[in-house]
Amino acid sequence: MKKILYIFFALLLTGAISSCEDLLDAPEKSSLDESVVFSNPSLAEGAIAGIIQSFCETNSYRGRYLVYYGINTDTEVFNSLRNVNDDKALLSNYNTNANNTQMNSENNAWAKFYEGIERANIAIRGLRNWGDVENNPQLAHILGEVLTLRAVVYHDLIKGWGDVPARFEPVTNETAYLPRADRDVIYQQLLNDLEEAAELVAWPGESDYTKTTERINKGFVKGLRARIALAAGGYAQRMDGEIRLSQTLDRTEMYTIAKNECLDIINSGTARLQGFEEVFRALHGEKLIAGQEILWEIPFSEGRGRVIFDLGVRHTTVDKYTGQAKGGTNGPNPIMFYEYDIDDERRDVTCVPYEWIDGVQVPTNNGRWQFGKYRYEWLFEEAGRRVTSTNDDGLNWVYMRYSDVLLMAAEAINELDGPAAAAPYLREVRERAFPSNTAKVDAFMAQAIASQEDFFNAIVDERALEFTGEMLRKGDLIRWNLLSEKLNEARIKLIQLENRAGKYADLPERIYYTTAEDGETVIIYGLNYGDTDAIGAGLGYPEDKGWVITSSSETSTFWDALYVNDPNSQQYWPIWQVFIDSSNGQLTNN
Repeated sequence: MKKILYIFFALLLTGAISSCEDLLDAPEKSSLDESVVFSNPSLAEGAIAGIIQSFCETNSYRGRYLVYYGINTDTEVFNSLRNVNDDKALLSNYNTNANNTQMNSENNAWAKFYEGIERANIAIRGLRNWGDVENNPQLAHILGEVLTLRAVVYHDLIKGWGDVPARFEPVTNETAYLPRADRDVIYQQLLNDLEEAAELVAWPGESDYTKTTERINKGFVKGLRARIALAAGGYAQRMDGEIRLSQTLDRTEMYTIAKNECLDIINSGTARLQGFEEVFRALHGEKLIAGQEILWEIPFSEGRGRVIFDLGVRHTTVDKYTGQAKGGTNGPNPIMFYEYDIDDERRDVTCVPYEWIDGVQVPTNNGRWQFGKYRYEWLFEEAGRRVTSTNDDGLNWVYMRYSDVLLMAAEAINELDGPAAAAPYLREVRERAFPSNTAKVDAFMAQAIASQEDFFNAIVDERALEFTGEMLRKGDLIRWNLLSEKLNEARIKLIQLENRAGKYADLPERIYYTTAEDGETVIIYGLNYGDTDAIGAGLGYPEDKGWVITSSSETSTFWDALYVNDPNSQQYWPIWQVFIDSSNGQLTNN
């Protein structure tokens, strides 16, 4: 029945048929009539599936946006970025062309995002016209969920392309072609929509709809509103090329919205931090229980989604954990491992220096780290599922965690009220990272609260440590006006790391490794400060290798391929040529 309803809704959206007697009996009135669909919760529910379908297509979030938006930064890189002219690399290295073969197609991310928006617009119109949302909590929730999903897509459109066309009503002949709109107009609409949506949906776990992290809840709505407010109140490259704050949205007002929304979530007690590794093991366990750390996930079925496929720890061959040999398209910037304190529990979850070959962990090189937050082996261990699809793994994408709420609260409160008031929220995240080392937490916090500027810098660093691999960094750096600065710093650090200079001067030149007694786990010496080649050579390990970023055979050095142009000159992708050509002259990249 659910499959029929999803087909049903897709037909309504496309106008493919005017009657559905062949699907369900509704002799008096077409069951695809909006007055029927959106006055009935069971039918209206199909609207959500229709929007999510637009998320899950190969050329939408699944195989394009999640893979290529956010790469490269000081925390995350495209692992084959040395080939600076490959179209995949061009999406990453701030030299993207409108004819990019990975994106320039009629069914790519831009098109799928607007498809999802159109489906949301039809549903919102139908629910407002025919749904008794004032008296029917099921229809009210569906309206709140659809408003929120539309806000998700618009926010990601702006992150990817800057100013974009504003469509908040279903397409008509008169509105078939629209120019770019000022993103601040869209931001204001999204903030208003989410304020309404928060009144329509329940807190995590408080209704049948909000028991799972695959459905929208009030905590996520408020968290998304805070995220959008911080973006709206921050810096951005405008259509004239200038980097500046909004001239229409007040920065203090935006930070106040973020502060209030985050405090509402915190004070509700409906979300909590878990152990850092526990969060991602729970993701792989596919329990989907709302009311813990994950506030919302993009849901992928087993036959959809390429999270581990592209972003996970690489398996070069099939083995007992996976029937597909994939992973490692993207990974941590090599400098990230060395940004963590050795006692920070996030380090070894986030940054993995090995891949799997024939079921055994083998070190890669210093230029090809893996995101450890996504692992075939964890999916096998936690959910008992061995991936057999050739293209997909079905792992959901974590869109927002409670730690993000705490750090947004800390950032906004520091901006408005100073570091002392903001400190408890940063401290909570830091304490989770160092559960057994209060002294290090105390020392960190003492330095952070020395001034408002010191606290802001601590937030900048903490968000890097917390969210590497979750593709939040590029948006953060843009709104802080730090994109070029942090990438320039990363380039210098990469050169120093390769040459063992600066803060890296005392690191060994080589790593030394062996396989543990379980026959699959690698033991590596030489990654940590304090390790030495003299000690490594004396351990008796059977293998060692130079721990380098760029080999002598490569035509382009890693750090030169990180960005080709000044990142601030191309903070956003161009609109792809296929959409320019079909816009009736309304869209340009000028």
